[in-house]
Amino acid sequence: MLAHRVGRKFVVLVSTLLLAVLLASCGTSDGGSSNGSSSAAAAPTELCSPPGVDSASSTPTNFDAAAAAATEDRYTTPSVTPLDRIDTSQLGLITPGQLTVGTLSDAPPSICVDGSGTYTGYDNELLKAVAAKLGLQINFSGTEFSGLLAQVAGRRFDVGSSSITTTDERRNTVGFTNGYDFGYFSLVAKAGGPITAFENLGPDTRIGVVQGTVQDDYVVNTLGLDPVKFPDYNTAYANLRTGQIDAWVAPSQQAEGLVKPEDGTAITQNTFSLNNFVGWAVARDNQPLIDALNSGLDAIIEDGTWAQLYSDWVPRELPEGFKPGSKAAPQPELPDFAAIAAENDATAPAAQAVAPKSTFEQLGDTFFDWNLYKQALPDLLKTGLPNTLILALASGIIGTVLGMLLALAGLSRTRWLRWPARVYTDIFRGLPAVVIILVIGLGIGPVVSGLTGNNPYWLGAVALSLLAAAYIGEIFRSGIQSVEKGQIEAARALGFSYRRSMRLVVVPQGVRRVLPALVNQFISLIKDSSLIYFLGLLATQRELFAVGRDLNAQTGNLSPLVAAGLVYLAMTVPLTHLVNYIDKRLRVGKAEQTLDPVEQAIVVERG
Repeated sequence: MLAHRVGRKFVVLVSTLLLAVLLASCGTSDGGSSNGSSSAAAAPTELCSPPGVDSASSTPTNFDAAAAAATEDRYTTPSVTPLDRIDTSQLGLITPGQLTVGTLSDAPPSICVDGSGTYTGYDNELLKAVAAKLGLQINFSGTEFSGLLAQVAGRRFDVGSSSITTTDERRNTVGFTNGYDFGYFSLVAKAGGPITAFENLGPDTRIGVVQGTVQDDYVVNTLGLDPVKFPDYNTAYANLRTGQIDAWVAPSQQAEGLVKPEDGTAITQNTFSLNNFVGWAVARDNQPLIDALNSGLDAIIEDGTWAQLYSDWVPRELPEGFKPGSKAAPQPELPDFAAIAAENDATAPAAQAVAPKSTFEQLGDTFFDWNLYKQALPDLLKTGLPNTLILALASGIIGTVLGMLLALAGLSRTRWLRWPARVYTDIFRGLPAVVIILVIGLGIGPVVSGLTGNNPYWLGAVALSLLAAAYIGEIFRSGIQSVEKGQIEAARALGFSYRRSMRLVVVPQGVRRVLPALVNQFISLIKDSSLIYFLGLLATQRELFAVGRDLNAQTGNLSPLVAAGLVYLAMTVPLTHLVNYIDKRLRVGKAEQTLDPVEQAIVVERG
């Protein structure tokens, strides 16, 4: 009866959670706007798509004139090697004939993953065109910007493509191609608020930046301020919208794509300098590849491909003095973006004042967009869930085996086994999980690239396994030590050896006692699998969090991350209740079953 009741509760719980996810995916939002109108089942905005030439913008007028002063360009090459003299077999590629590229997924329209799971955006489409000119295949992997330059320098990737602004400090780590784009810094703050220019920023201002970006460097080293650092642009902007930060220093393209009047925010000033252009990152000692990419860039400028992609993806006036490619490259022929922008302004309906949404409305729009839940769920279940389970199961099994060996070594009477086990446990429990993953992925990855094919997916599983082993080993050790000494003494009295006593008597009891803790560790592994993204993954290798984050970048909304959280919840909560049920059964045994009167009478009669 107990088993039946608990089993029924377990089924009801699982059904409730899955129903919640399905309702979230199938529901529709009333899309209430500030004027009270509604739009059922409104289609989510796709930020990772070319906006087209009709969306052209002119040069911003709210420039920080002092910072915008042009400086001497010291790095653009005078000319390039002709394409027919490029030997692609001498480019030092990780995989011959293939350009392995590390990129991001969260900064449309420059770099992003579209609805079909393809890495695209202006920067990546340009690089595809350059690779085609060189006769190279191209393979994109997603990663974090904070580790991208180190991965390029360590030859995890041939090229880093991420709207990387070239700086002297970054040139100490990697080499750069000639520039293919420029970038404004935009200051975003509350509309009508006191922050209207960079000069308004002070020590008491909470300034948001994305960690490791040139905006981070600008706020710290140029403005001399201490910013609040975020992992991606959407998270930074969400914090500005909800008032957690006072201002956000961002790339202009990301700012223009995210800022909306109803959010109560505005771009209050821009800054720009010709000294630092945007280029692709390459290992410093791989000059042949840098030269080849420069040749390909000049080639697509000459045949008009650069102008076409620029007009499709980022149509805006070129600032005075900027030209892509080498100094010998022709000036690209572009539409008159200023005229198009002026015509759009003239024909656009008069802007109506939009009242900022309340805090609760902003929270609802940011985290509970039912249409985005519906859009996210198929990819979460098809791509994210299998990869999360593969990583968690593989690392859980390997970590359990290694953990048991660590526990036995830690309890050994031989110090040559005991001390190494203790040192291993202290190191792997003391270091943050992301550090272990990066050290193994970036440190060991190049050594075993012949076995892994330069694919860090399984190296990530190994890193999680080694991390889990340290915790699981301690769990097993505590369980084994909790078994009364009388158990092993009784086994020895029966003639068992020490090893047989441990294997047949003590260890089984210890494992049973720590079963809930083991399942809690497995739940942690499920969630820690999201850290593998730091190593760089193919679109088909993304786990739940990465899938939710990519859709978050495409739409500028955090609802897909909540949808990913619901899937995590649907896995972990039933697992917790299941292990509680098993633990209870192991402790109390089966429920006593009472015979009905007829069966009892038969037993008495037979007795």
